Amino acid sequence: MNRILVTDGMDKEQAEVLRNLGYEVIEEELNNEELKDKIKDVSVLIVRSRTKVTKDIVDEAKKTGNLKLVIRGGVGVDNIDTVYCKECGIEVRNTPNASSNSVAELALAQMINISRFVQTANLTMREGKWEKKKYRGCEIMGKTLGLVGCGRIATLLGKKAKLLGMNVIFYDIMCFETDEFERVSFEELLNRADYISVHIPGGKNNEYFISDREFEMMKDGVYFLDLARGGVVDENALVRAINKGKVAGAALDVYEEEPTNNQDLLNNPYISLTPHIGASTKEAQKRIGEEIVNIVKENL
Repeated sequence: MNRILVTDGMDKEQAEVLRNLGYEVIEEELNNEELKDKIKDVSVLIVRSRTKVTKDIVDEAKKTGNLKLVIRGGVGVDNIDTVYCKECGIEVRNTPNASSNSVAELALAQMINISRFVQTANLTMREGKWEKKKYRGCEIMGKTLGLVGCGRIATLLGKKAKLLGMNVIFYDIMCFETDEFERVSFEELLNRADYISVHIPGGKNNEYFISDREFEMMKDGVYFLDLARGGVVDENALVRAINKGKVAGAALDVYEEEPTNNQDLLNNPYISLTPHIGASTKEAQKRIGEEIVNIVKENL
């Protein structure tokens, strides 16, 4: 019997579908050392963002040769050493379509949230404060949204923003064309955008894509969002930009370390924080589970 190990959870109904297909499904949250022990006895490993499938994990799997497939329930695969897996004959797949809409919706919700002080006003109301005059926000209609990276999630966000009356520009290193939005250079995007939303993988070699220099190039009063990957933006540079008034508000769903213990982030009232919940909707989790089932059936 093919044994499937699920370390970061998956939709219960779809896990049951796999069992009904004859697979043994083990759902267990493991640390690195525990995973090294378990990985030897499974054919499929299903992870999300928490579990890191590094070279040392793959080396343990090689000892038995049982592992044939690693599935990332989500968009990116930067927590998996895909090159080494391929060298070892292990297939790596992800579910890029399933959670795109849920992340795009959260980004849109956060754009309105930070524009209208929804989170901050909610907190101060509960403290007994009535600060009506303090929370003068702005409308997103007529503003320019700059998308850093223009993949599935960014495209969905851009389409939703246009329907709400926003202008949308984008920067992407990939050489593709689209009639949906205006393509600009990275520098022009930083200069023009009223809202900037990041949609690129994590930085390589611990290099930030957006730090002090990039924040200085942005418009005064810009709103900034990162719901993509931790390590893309220098969190401390973001706090500095907010404290100087360069950035009016920000929203983060991903962090350099998760869970984050960056007190400057946690205590800043102008940053709306969520604990990596971009894909955490009932609909997205069901779609992710369905894609996982299809991938397993295709490969085993």
